[in-house]
Amino acid sequence: MAEALRHGTERLRNAGIDSPRREARLLLGHALGRTQTDLLAAPDDAIDPGAYLSLIARRAAREPLAQILGTREFWSLDLEVSPATLIPRPDSETLIEAAMAAFPDRHAVRRVLDLGTGTGCLLLAALTEFPGAFGVGLDRTPLAAALARRNARRLGLGTRAAFLAGDWARAIAGRFDLVLCNPPYVPTGEIGSLMPEVARYEPASALDGGMDGLRAYAALLPELTRLLAPSGVAVLELGHGQAGAVTGLAIRAGLTISIRADLAGIPRALVGRPQGEGAGSTKNCLASQTGESSLAAGAGCGPRPLPWCPG
Repeated sequence: MAEALRHGTERLRNAGIDSPRREARLLLGHALGRTQTDLLAAPDDAIDPGAYLSLIARRAAREPLAQILGTREFWSLDLEVSPATLIPRPDSETLIEAAMAAFPDRHAVRRVLDLGTGTGCLLLAALTEFPGAFGVGLDRTPLAAALARRNARRLGLGTRAAFLAGDWARAIAGRFDLVLCNPPYVPTGEIGSLMPEVARYEPASALDGGMDGLRAYAALLPELTRLLAPSGVAVLELGHGQAGAVTGLAIRAGLTISIRADLAGIPRALVGRPQGEGAGSTKNCLASQTGESSLAAGAGCGPRPLPWCPG
C-alpha cells in the first residue's frame, strides 16, 4: 500500500495537482473502501492496486476529485455530485451567510426558492439554518433535479424540499421569503482558460454567462419583484469583478441591494430586496468580510421570460 501511495502521489504531482499526496491518499481510501484512519493504521498492507491506479489515471487527466469520489462537502453537508451539476464551492457559502444575516429571526423564513439548484447545495444548506422553511429547487436539467432530490433524502430533508425540472418563468408561481441563485456568470470567451477540471468536466450550462457574463443576471433580476414576498430577500452569487455591473442591473430592476464579500474580501453575494424594504445608503461602496454596503433602488422595469435555468 505504501508503494502504491508513493506512485500515485508522484503521478499526480507530475500532472500538476496542487495537493498530490492528500489526493492520492483520498483516492486510495476510496478505492479500498477504507477510512483515512484505516490507511494510517496499516500502511504496509498488501493490496491489488488496479482500481486505485485507475482512479489515479482519471485524476491525472484532471477529472475533478469530487466527481471521482462522488461527493463534496458544502456547509458541513455531505452531498452527492455528478457531471450533470456544478461542483459546490466554498465561496458559495457566502450566500448562506448573507441569507442568515438578512434574517436574524430564523423562523421568519417559510418559503425558499433556489434557481439553478444543481446539487441542491444552497437550498439544503438554507433549510438547515431556517428550521420552519420549506423549499423549491428548480433546474433545467432533469438529471440535476433528480440528484438534488437524492441529496435531500439522504440528509433527511426530503419532506421539506421539492425539486423540479423546467424553465423558471413557466414553472414557478407564488412568492418566496428567500430566493437563492448561483447563475452562470463566466464570459463565454473565458471558459476555455479556466482550470482543466472546470473547463473540461463541469457543465457549460452552469458556467456560460454569455459574452459579458451578465446574460443570466439580465434575465433574472427583473423577475425578482414577482418572485419575492414584500419583505423577501434574494441572494445571488457574483463573479469576480461583476459587482458594479450587476448592481446597475439590480437598481434598474427596482431593487434595493447590498453586496457581501467572501472571506477573501471579494464581492461574492448580491442581496436584493423589493423597493422600500430595507433600503440603506446610496453610497457606492462594497462590503468587507464583516458587513455589507447598501444601494437604494431606482426605477423598476417590467418582467420578461427567463429562457434558461443552469445545471
